[in-house]
Amino acid sequence: MRVADLYCCAGGASAGYVLAGHEVVGVDIRVQPNYPYEFFQHDVMDLSAAWLRRNFDAVHASPPCQGYSMTRTLPGPKRDVPLLIEPTRRLLLESGLPYVIENVVGAPLINPVMLCGTMFGLTASWKEWVVYLQRHRLFELSGMDVDDLACDHSIGVRAVTVAGHGRMGLRDNGADIFSGPGYQDLCNRIMDIGWMTRDELNESIPPAYTRYIGEAM
Repeated sequence: MRVADLYCCAGGASAGYVLAGHEVVGVDIRVQPNYPYEFFQHDVMDLSAAWLRRNFDAVHASPPCQGYSMTRTLPGPKRDVPLLIEPTRRLLLESGLPYVIENVVGAPLINPVMLCGTMFGLTASWKEWVVYLQRHRLFELSGMDVDDLACDHSIGVRAVTVAGHGRMGLRDNGADIFSGPGYQDLCNRIMDIGWMTRDELNESIPPAYTRYIGEAM
C-alpha cells in the first residue's frame, strides 16, 4: 500500500510502515533533512481529501502533541500550540481512506490502542543493567484491527521514558539518572533508529509500533 505520513517529522513512524512492506511519503510543514523517504513539504491543513484519495491507499497522522501532553500543566511560561487532532480527523474521514492518528496519552483519540516498547521487546544493555523502552503512545485506528497487547515493566531495571512530550531521560523510580555521554547511542539502539538527532529522537515513534499497525493494514 502507498501510505501518507502526515506531520512526519524525521520518519520514525514512516520506517515502521516501510518495514511492514508499504511505500511511504512524508508530509510536514517544516523541512526534514533527515527524513529517509520521499518527502513533500506542505501544511497538512491545506491538503484536500481528494488529493489524499488520488495518491494514497491509507494515511497515518501524528498531529503536534504539545497541546495534549501532561507538560502543558507544568509551571512556567506557556506558548500557543495548535490543537489539530479534530481537524485532522475530519480531513481523514472525508478522504474515506483507512487511517491512523497517533498521539500522547491524554489526547482526545477515539477508542485508541496504547502501545509500549515492552510489547515489542525493545531493550538494550547499559552498564550492568537491561534497559527497556517505556514510551506509551495512543493510536486511533479506522479500517483495521490489532490484537490487544500488554505492557511488562518488570523486564528490566531502568526505563527510557518520556514525560509527555519532548523530554527523554533514563529513569529509576521516576528519578533521572543518566543523560550524559553514550545516552544518544543507547536511545538509538533501544528504539532501533540510527539516523536522527537527539531532539528528533525525543519526539519519535519507535518503528516497531507502526510496523505492528502496518502489518494489520
